[in-house]
Amino acid sequence: MSVRQAVREQYQAIVDTLQGSNIETPTEGWIRTVRKALGMSGAQLAKRLGVTRARIAQAEKAELDGGVTLKSMQAAAEAMGCRFVYAFVPPDTIENVIIGQARKKAQAITDTAGKHMALEGQAVSDSRTRQEVSRLMNELIYEMPPDFWEDK
Repeated sequence: MSVRQAVREQYQAIVDTLQGSNIETPTEGWIRTVRKALGMSGAQLAKRLGVTRARIAQAEKAELDGGVTLKSMQAAAEAMGCRFVYAFVPPDTIENVIIGQARKKAQAITDTAGKHMALEGQAVSDSRTRQEVSRLMNELIYEMPPDFWEDK
């Protein structure tokens, strides 16, 4: 195993610890939800942050609209006695995400080659195509070419 592969596996293990986490953003957003769970008013949170009540309402709306900054989320969390966590949670293990991309690329390559071969009267059986997709997938996963994540 190469150093590059070993490092990639270490990163995969870190990300895979989050896999399966069912963390959903509350419908009212994290700031408002935690504030209400604590029984804290907007004015009280504003005072703790040294801002106006209007700024809290603005931050709560910005969070729902996707316009809140990480810095303001962290400040709000700390003002409410919480720890702010920022993460990407994959739908599956990182290895399976990589396998899915390799399958997609391998299938695209074999589809293109298959069309050209069919035009030349050299069509390949489905069984042989599946074998070639599998071979290409393994090669792509091992080599991770620079265009691996580019969809063509």
